[in-house]
Amino acid sequence: MDIFQSLILGVVQGLTEFLPVSSTAHLILIPWLFNWSFDKDVAFVFDVLLQLGTLLAVIVYFFKDLIEIARLMIKDLMARAPFASNESRLGWLIIVATVPAAIIGVLFKKYFEALHQQPVIIATILLVAALLIFIVEYIGKRQRKIESMTWVDALIIGCSQALALFPGVSRSAATISGGLWRGLERKEAARFSFLMSIPIMLAAGAIATKDLIAIPNFISYLPSLALGFIAAAVVGFASIHWLLGFLAKRSMLVFAWYRVGFGVACLVFAFLIK
Repeated sequence: MDIFQSLILGVVQGLTEFLPVSSTAHLILIPWLFNWSFDKDVAFVFDVLLQLGTLLAVIVYFFKDLIEIARLMIKDLMARAPFASNESRLGWLIIVATVPAAIIGVLFKKYFEALHQQPVIIATILLVAALLIFIVEYIGKRQRKIESMTWVDALIIGCSQALALFPGVSRSAATISGGLWRGLERKEAARFSFLMSIPIMLAAGAIATKDLIAIPNFISYLPSLALGFIAAAVVGFASIHWLLGFLAKRSMLVFAWYRVGFGVACLVFAFLIK
């Protein structure tokens, strides 16, 4: 993997991890479209670095929120009133929302990963998930704040996150759509989506890092791939900020249409060109 490829894929990861267009699909389909081939170990190291880059972005962006949530969760728990404040209650809702994807991911990990080798299936999933966005934008009431969320809301949004285990669905698309279906305002649904991504990204990053360390001489790959990590972190931070502002005033339909265009282009490439 050269510097140009590392930079391009780092930018792609930073953009698509938080925009509802599927980072997994783009990181698989773009090298496939350009016929880039990478050593298996190098590709794995790079994927881990990109995940850690966007994890860093979301933690830094919501750092003050996370500190306040953790502080009040501990305080309220020690006072034997774990749901006394909105922040501590939000923390517990995030934990509840994390459970479905964590369980399903552990049980069926190898089945979902097998789909990563099927570009045509991934392009098709892009199209199917676009339909989900069209539906929730049409039926969503968009009247509720995060403070009004219930345990049922958190569990349903958590189940939506499990859909993102299919490459091409997009974790942010699934969870924001789940929030819209439950009547949250777009910006509120996006904020909860980003906050609830942190536990699952931490867990995935920890497991991937463990596997990474097991690769012989993995450190030798790091310098040439560092640019991708930096690009993913910087662009990811900017993407979060931009998307929250965008969804405060506009719908997700532009992302649904983008998914349709990109998915169709990949299918045309697969069947008529490649």
